[in-house]
Amino acid sequence: MDWPAPADFVHGEPLPPPGEWDRPGLVMVFNLECPGCVSRGIPFLKRLHAEFGERVGLMALHTSRGHRRLPREDVEPTLVRFAKDFARLPFPVALDVGGDLARAWGTEGTPHWFAFAPGGALLRSVYGSQENAQTRLEYLLEELAGGTA
Repeated sequence: MDWPAPADFVHGEPLPPPGEWDRPGLVMVFNLECPGCVSRGIPFLKRLHAEFGERVGLMALHTSRGHRRLPREDVEPTLVRFAKDFARLPFPVALDVGGDLARAWGTEGTPHWFAFAPGGALLRSVYGSQENAQTRLEYLLEELAGGTA
């Protein structure tokens, strides 16, 4: 699976590719201009972090796929401010400036979620941020992580 380079992680510590994970993980592909991403997806991912803590790896990947493609120097400062100062994200955020990763991963739009087993097997790909998508992802993480804390 294609994966962001360490320099593309703009908030938090870079994560290795899912094939190197020793725990389950969830990646949300999003864009700051996506209302569902900002109003439902990001808060949901923060709630999952609070519920599952260190038992599940979480990450957000900001992509231009399906949205305006802006130069890195225009996107990165805004994304860093959002992650650090506004949303105070407790998980890593990477930048997919050209949308190449999202395209390679076969996203349908934003937000798009990818759930991985330890060792990197893709377990589920879910598009959307509505309650149904969140419920399916939460049940899957509860199963993988052994319930809530």
